[in-house]
Amino acid sequence: MRLVIARCSVDYAGRLTAHLPSAPRLILVKADGSVSIHADDRAYKPLNWMSPPCTLKEGGGDGDGAENVWTVVNKGGEKLIITMEEVLHDSSHELGIDPGLIKDGVEAHLQELLADRMETLGEGWSLIRREFPTAIGPVDILGRDRDGVTVAVEIKRRGEIDGVEQLTRYLELLNRDPHLAPVKGVFAAQEIKPQARVLATDRGISCVTLDYNALRGIQDDKLRLF
Repeated sequence: MRLVIARCSVDYAGRLTAHLPSAPRLILVKADGSVSIHADDRAYKPLNWMSPPCTLKEGGGDGDGAENVWTVVNKGGEKLIITMEEVLHDSSHELGIDPGLIKDGVEAHLQELLADRMETLGEGWSLIRREFPTAIGPVDILGRDRDGVTVAVEIKRRGEIDGVEQLTRYLELLNRDPHLAPVKGVFAAQEIKPQARVLATDRGISCVTLDYNALRGIQDDKLRLF
């Protein structure tokens, strides 16, 4: 991971246009190719970002020692242009492979129950593998629907936007594998926030509301699929 603290301005050019005026900011360049720009607030949310796969080109300014310009381009041709006015810190760190988030008891049990009862997602659905490995972490469940299409299932106790983003990254990687593609996504949680549902729907990801007791056989054993 590369950490850069700089006074910079940022311009996004794509489906929309956006401009961040000059200010000190933190720029993160991760090993997966993503680039994100952060202020000293907003918790974990970046001001702007470019998801992988993308390319970063570092170029000079006008040749007289003026600003350096970073141009980040994704596969859709969208651009993030970062104009550096003053670099305050620039360092790189090798973090290695992250072991991933250890799920709490409920999420782990939901994964186990759903893997054993894939038919609750749909008639004829089957399991390929739990914790299917990828370069950025394991997919909770990889399965097939009744038509033989590969399905990646991300399970949360509470479904929020970051969970949809996580599943989106998995789908981008899985769909590069010709033995698995096309791969569609299912975002499954006991509760799904409205914003997460809108984002998932926009990206072609199905949302499933899980009933923990029903999966355990205490109540009706069907899922509510929206």
